This record gives sequence, structure tokens and C-alpha cells, in this order.
Amino acid sequence: MTDSSQQYEKIKSQPGFIAALDQSGGSTPKALANYGIGADAFSNDEEMYAVVHQMRSRIVTSPSFNGDRILGAILFENTMDRDIDGRSTADYLWGVKNVVPFLKVDKGLADEDNGAQIMKPMPDLDALLARGKQKGIFGTKMRSVIKTANPTGVNAVVDQQFEVGKRIIAAGLVPIIEPEVDIHSAQKSEIEALLIVALMKHLDELGDDQFVILKLTLPEQANYYASCIGHPQVLRVAALSGGYSREEANRRLATNHGMVASFSRALTEGLSSQQSDDEFNTMLDGSIESIVQASRT
Repeated sequence: MTDSSQQYEKIKSQPGFIAALDQSGGSTPKALANYGIGADAFSNDEEMYAVVHQMRSRIVTSPSFNGDRILGAILFENTMDRDIDGRSTADYLWGVKNVVPFLKVDKGLADEDNGAQIMKPMPDLDALLARGKQKGIFGTKMRSVIKTANPTGVNAVVDQQFEVGKRIIAAGLVPIIEPEVDIHSAQKSEIEALLIVALMKHLDELGDDQFVILKLTLPEQANYYASCIGHPQVLRVAALSGGYSREEANRRLATNHGMVASFSRALTEGLSSQQSDDEFNTMLDGSIESIVQASRT
């Protein structure tokens, strides 16, 4: 069995969750601050990315972080281009940890229009996909945000996600489709009602050989995305924590059967650069185990 077919089967059928380690330029300072490293620790973007790579490397090389409980890890492009213990990050993840590597490919969010933010243009997408494929990346991730129950905005987000998703599939990779719903929206339930209709429409239009992963905000109504989970073109439905605490995200996730976590901030909650390795590994182990248990329902 080839690496890609082993990775496909792991994502489709094994228990665990997808770790999101893909903070990019805008969110990196906050992630570092939560980790106990202030802005005075770096003076430019290159130094900042070096510091955050040290944080990510500490997470990934921890004995607590392995393929027994973690299905995949989403990387920022800068992380993909760096090494861990002398191996490219994607190669280290799969070759050493048995964790499937994904790559964040979007370039951030456009300005809000019709209550939603689609993705900014990605003029270098094809070259990035080719480079990711060459480096051993299995799939991609791209994020949009929906803030109000405006059908025009919801459809614009989902249309764009699947349009780009088909390009990613054509490049030989599996896209994670992520139309995030703002957890603070007063219309969250109404947005979810529009979103599931748009998602099912596009899923039904996929060919038999076109597969996607969905990454969705934890819904207000338990098991709301069951039809997506059961769709033949969906490898997995993952949940994003969306700003919920790990405790709240786990509580909501546990009520959604067949959904697995894809947490970022909720995964790293409580980790600190000041912790000893034993303290760090113990905290990470507890975080991972709590997320795994919530993903098992």
C-alpha cells in the first residue's frame, strides 16, 4: 500500500483528531503570547516564524504527539518549508509520527460582504499545490467565515470553497473545506440551516472520485451535520473550536456523533514556554486525550 493510500485510510477510518498547527502571520503573535512569548522576543517576521517553529517542533516531537491518537496535522506554508530533527516537517510527521500532513493554502480573508468573508485571491495556488505534493503533503485546508444568515454571503463562501477544492483535487490532494460560522453571531442557528443546504448541494455534484474533508463550526443542534458525515464523497467531518474553550469545545463535540476535532487554540491551551519538558508533555498529553475522548462519540 502506498503512503497516500495508507494516509487516505487513516483519515477515513481511524479514531483520533486533526491537530491544527497552522497559525499564519496575523494569528502567530497571539499564539506565541498564549505560549508565554511576548513580541519583544522577535523583531521581524522571519524571527517570529523561527520562534513559532520552535513551539510547533516542541509539540510535534513530544512523546504525547503521535499517530496513535492524532490523525493529521495542518501546517502553515512556512512550517512546511522548515525541518524537524533534520527531516522536512511533512516527512517527519508521516515518517516518524505516523501523522498525515496537511497544508493551509489560503491567503487570508477578504473584507466582509453580505455578512461573510470569502478568501482572498490565491494567484500562486497551483505552484504551492505542486510544491506541497512534492514535499509529501496529503491534503490542504482553507478557511472562510460566515457572520450573518445572508443566503448570498453563505452561498458565496461555499461556492468558492468547492471551486478551489476541485482545483486541489485535480492536483492530487484532498481539500479540507472550512466555511467557519462565527460562534458570536446572533444568527448562528439560521446560518447553519443555510450552510447545510449549500454544502449538500455541492457534495452531491462531486464525482465518484472526488473526495473532501469538511471542517465545520460545532453546531447549535447536536448531530446537525449527520447528512454530511454520511455522504460518500466526504472522508471525514472535523470540528473547529472557533474560540470556544477546550472544555466547551469538547462538550459540544461529544454530542456530535461521527465528528472529530480539528482544534488549534484549544489544543495548545495551557502550554507554556516556561514549562519543563515533563510539565509540557504532561499538559499536552492531557489535552490530546481529552480531545480524543470527545472525538470518539
